[in-house]
Order: sequence, then C-alpha cells, then structure tokens
Amino acid sequence: MAQYGSGGFGELSGSRYPPISEHGLIGDLRTAALVATDGTIDWYCCPRFDAPSVFASVLDADRGGSFELSADTPSRTRQFYFPDTNVLITRFFAADGVAEIQDFMPVVDESREADRHRLIRRVICVRGVLPFRAKVAPRFGYGTEPHTVELGDGHAVFRSPSLSLALTATVPIESDGTDVSSHFKLLEGESAVFTLDRVSVELGPRACPAWEAEQQFEATVRFWRHWLHQSRYHGRWREMVHRSALVLKLLTYAPTGAIVAAPTTSLPEQVGGERNWDYRYVWVRDAAFCIYAMLRLGFTSEAEAFMGFISEHGIMRGTKDTGPLQIMYGIDGRCELPERELSHFEGHLGSAPVRVGNAATGQLQLDIYGALIDSVYLYDKWGQPISSGHWDEVGGVVDWLCEHWDQPDEGIWETRAGRHDFVYSRLMCWVALERAIRMANRRGLPADLPRWRQARDAIYRQIMDRGWSDERGAFVQGLDDRVLDASLLMMPMAKFISPTDPKWLATLEVLTSDLVSDSLVYRYDPAASPDGLQGAEGTFSICSFWYVEALARAGRLEEARLAFEKMLTYANHVGLFAEEIGRTGEQLGNFPQAFTHLSLISAAFNLDRALG
Repeated sequence: MAQYGSGGFGELSGSRYPPISEHGLIGDLRTAALVATDGTIDWYCCPRFDAPSVFASVLDADRGGSFELSADTPSRTRQFYFPDTNVLITRFFAADGVAEIQDFMPVVDESREADRHRLIRRVICVRGVLPFRAKVAPRFGYGTEPHTVELGDGHAVFRSPSLSLALTATVPIESDGTDVSSHFKLLEGESAVFTLDRVSVELGPRACPAWEAEQQFEATVRFWRHWLHQSRYHGRWREMVHRSALVLKLLTYAPTGAIVAAPTTSLPEQVGGERNWDYRYVWVRDAAFCIYAMLRLGFTSEAEAFMGFISEHGIMRGTKDTGPLQIMYGIDGRCELPERELSHFEGHLGSAPVRVGNAATGQLQLDIYGALIDSVYLYDKWGQPISSGHWDEVGGVVDWLCEHWDQPDEGIWETRAGRHDFVYSRLMCWVALERAIRMANRRGLPADLPRWRQARDAIYRQIMDRGWSDERGAFVQGLDDRVLDASLLMMPMAKFISPTDPKWLATLEVLTSDLVSDSLVYRYDPAASPDGLQGAEGTFSICSFWYVEALARAGRLEEARLAFEKMLTYANHVGLFAEEIGRTGEQLGNFPQAFTHLSLISAAFNLDRALG
C-alpha cells in the first residue's frame, strides 16, 4: 500500500495553533471567518475573501490578530451548526454553568448595510452562571498596518489607513490603546452581544441590542434554510451532502457569482513545509466542477450566476499567449494575481512561506477547457439553454483548442517542474470537444463539426496509444510514461471509457495498489514524478471521492460504500474538509476546500443512485 505523506497529529497538539480541523466557518457571501473550537476567530478578511486579513492568528499567533471570546474558567467546548444553516454554535461546559456563543454573519441584499459585513457574536448562559472574557486584537493589512482605537459609548472604533472597524458591545469594554477587552459574568438566561462592522464616512458605528441580535439570528437562520430547501437530494448521506452544499454556497462571492477555491491562504499541505498557497480566487476548474455539484442538487441560480461571471468578464474571450482562458481569476474577474511572500508571518505551526496572490495564473493548464465546456454543457442541459452569444464564445474556445491541444502543459496539479504531456490534460481536451459537439447536435447550433470531430478522435487515439503503458498495465500520468496519477480516476466519469472496460479495470487495480491507503488516495508519488517542490504531502481528498465513484461505476458497490463511509470519518466535527488528509488523519491545506466538498456531493449522488 502507498506510504507517501506528512507527519502525525502529535506535532499539532499542545501548541498555540489549534489544528486546522478545529474550526467552523461563517460568512455573508462576500467574506468569511474561521471560528476555532475555543471561541477564537483566528481568520477573517474584510471586506471580501481576497482582502488583507484583519484576524490571522491561524498563520501567526503573535502578529496575526484575533477575536477571542471564551469562558473565563476551566471548561470543555463543543461546536456544531444550527441545523440546516451556516450559523455556528460553540458551547462551554464548566463546573458552575453552561453557555454558548452563536456566531453568524447576516446575509443582506445589495443595500448600504451589506457593506458593513456585520459579524455578530451572541453569548447566552443557558444554565447556572459563567464568567466570560473577550479580547479583540485586529492586525490590519496582514499585520503590517498600524491602527488607533477610539472608545465611545458602548463601542470602539479601530482605524487603520485602509480599513476601519467598529466593535459594539452590550457589556462594558476597555482599551489599552491597541486592543479592546471585556470581562463579564452571565447568569442563567442572560446574554451579551458583540458585533464587528466595517465603518466609513457613510457608515457609522451602529449598536446591536439584544432584541436586534435575536432578530438577525432568526433572519439568518431563515435565509439558509430557505436556500437549502431548494435541494432535490433526498438520498443516503443527506446531512453530509447538505453540509457540503452549504459550504459551497459560503464560498460564493454574491456580487459577481464567482466561487473561491477556499477562504484561506497558506494553510500547509505539509506542516513545516513550503507547499502553502493562496486559494482565495476563482479557479476555472474548481468553479466549473462546483456548478456540476450544484446542478445535481437542483441549485440552478448558482450556476446561472457563475455563467454570468464568465460572460460579464469575458473569460472565454481572452487573448493571452497561453490561450483564451487562464487558470484562475480574481473574484472581481481581474486577471493579475501577483504572488508575494509575507515574511513577517511565521506560518501555521512554522509552515513558511506565507503567500498571497498566486503565480500559477501564468501557467498553461489545458484541462480547464474541458471542465468549463462541460459545465456550460450541463447548464445548457439542466439549467437554461445558453444564449447565442455564449455559443459564439464556446465555438471560439473549441476552435482554438483544435489547434493547441497537442502540447505540454503544467497540468491539473500545477506542477512547478516544467511542462509535461499530461494524459489528464488530453482527456479534458477530449471532454471539451465531445461536449461541444453534443450541444451543437442537440440544438442544431452552427459549428465546424468535421474539424471538431477530427480533433476529438485524434485525442482519443493518442490517449489509447501513448497514454497506456503495457509495462504498468494501466493508463499513466504522461504520454509514453510509466508513472501513475489519480487524476485518471476521471476517465470513466468523463465518459471517455466504459467503467467496465478491461483496460480501465486494470488501471483501477494498479491505482489501488500504488496510490490508495485504506480508502485514502495520493494524487501521485512526488519521488517518481518530481513536481519542483520540496517535501511530501497528504492524501488528496478529491481523489479519494473520485475513487469512490470509480469503484461504484465499476460495479464494486460494497467497496465503494465502505470507502465512502471511511472518508466521512475524516470530516471534522462540523462536517468540513480541508484539501488533504495527513498520515494520522489530520486535515491539511486550505480549509474548507471547495474541491473536496463538491466531489463528496458527486460521489454521494452517484453511489446512492447505484445502490438503488
């Protein structure tokens, strides 16, 4: 069995950094915050996902900043989501009482109030009596901007050169000139409310009395339940599927319809290693796969919003040397995402460098064409028929692909070791052409079908001839290669090959032997396929869910179900997944990860259907 990977859970415990998995996520469809199980908000960017951090102690316990709120006495904590919502509850159990924090961000429309990005923290004592402490220590601009604090009647305003935030509280607060703190005691039935708002000349501090906090709580619960009610999924694993859908919705940037890959940057793929990346952007591949998952569940408005993002920002009309598409964009559609290192941050558990921006924007990744065209095809089939303008864009992209599919690229895993003739990239070029041909035929749309078919068939023959290794008895990572790659689990899902084809079944056996460790799947072996980076990594959770689907489609339903159930045990306490799983079950990488949750939905949907 495969034994690649990172260190154990023991390195994570007993430090100033809670494990990545010890968090829940809240948000307002514009930005998001991580709340640790001890009640500390240790990651928050304002006013949007990709803005500089305000709280980032998850990346630097000393310089990152945080919003601490917890019982001021020894206590145990438990965290859960209010059912069918993204309202997070953290409970404290102490000798003299029980209390809870309700953390949420109201989701409001495109009014002026939406610009507040209000974060509400309501503390309620439900039994006995409990003392609490709070400390609000923002560190603006990734901890580089100085700020001042102005205390007023029941509020404090933090001002920095780029952003001002107002803290309002229903209990007394005090300031040391940099931070704001509070110590208070609650009796059974009593509550305290803290709110954090973005403020400006137009938006002054606004109190949030207990009655308004209750009102906002109820409105936020209604919003999430009304949204989730649209789901058409009623199969097995409904709770995990719906939690994953709620995560994907949280990662949506409502003003443009963009979907970020994750709300964090530089959470390590290996503790102490350099595999730390900024995921707060729109990967074409990830977002396109998200559309598949959302459409499967019946959420057509999210697909429509993403198609609007693609159209409004001319994503398919690009003219770069690397082709019409680049692999990722800003949530506002911008193309430039310069990468830099924050050398003053030590990184999560010393995992440096901490990066913002992403240099992979300049890479050539041909597989994204298949992911995007497939999402357009599915939207045209399950959502709304695409417009004539959209079809013209699709045609232009496919015509370009006919001329450029047969070249090396950096591939789905964004290798930094140079370009390679990746089989997965060829596979997804085939998908782009095949889905475009289907659309043209089904709707009678104009297309150079002879040319498209010729390119499609040439790709098929190349994969069958040069993507297959007689030596390994399997499809392999690169043309004329012998290295394995878990991305090829997509071959039957993309309908390139029958899931019971002898060549595919042989590939599945070899992948299971070499890359699978007790249902967990490594994407490749860095020793056999150097990727230009130092160190190892954990198993890739999207590949583990792809493996479940591949088993199910091959008719190995009992194995598929067991592998799926095992994967669910790696979710954290509130059902969230990071990008990877470490050697002893710890979550690694940015958190939570859209890629993982969308593949969970797909695996659950297709396995449930296969089981009947």
